[in-house]
Amino acid sequence: MGTIISREAQVSQVLLQQALDASDVIGRWDYDVPNDRVYADALVALVFNLDPAEAADGTSLNAFRAGVHPDDRERFTREIKQSTETGLCCTFEYRVCSADGVVRWVLDRGRIALDKAGRPQRGSGVLIDITQSRLGNQDESSRLTCQAQHPLERAAEHCLAARKAIHELPEPLLHRMSDMLLLEVGRALAKLSDRRRYSEMN
Repeated sequence: MGTIISREAQVSQVLLQQALDASDVIGRWDYDVPNDRVYADALVALVFNLDPAEAADGTSLNAFRAGVHPDDRERFTREIKQSTETGLCCTFEYRVCSADGVVRWVLDRGRIALDKAGRPQRGSGVLIDITQSRLGNQDESSRLTCQAQHPLERAAEHCLAARKAIHELPEPLLHRMSDMLLLEVGRALAKLSDRRRYSEMN
């Protein structure tokens, strides 16, 4: 499990839970693959039991992997590896050991872009809290891929690409708007995941 370093990163279970309750979307992440640097929002960092300042400055993928539940780490690594090799967007679920000591389920959707030679370059994605919907359902095999081609899944893929391009521009308003759109699509995607899981159970 990751270690929280700064005093400012200390957070009580109540405060973290209140933040998560405010929205099922936890936040965004960006991955500089060649330099092995993952950048994430403060809430994402806390969910992985990491120092928010460290995550904002960029830290290794292994630091985030350490915050994943031990039983899900191998699958977490496998999914990331597949995305870096194929460049396809991927959606999968796993558990994290948060800073407040609570084990939570998250839905992680992202994509890692490849260069012309097929080498992984940069990735970005969104993390969604699905703990409540997972209560009473411990099936860890649920996994979605872009091949399903649901409109929301295509929209998420395009939103990730659009956000990456927009953030290359000096336009703060467009930055905020692209972030909001990605979060809203992520929220809808989480509901889609719930409906699919429900239909599979019946």
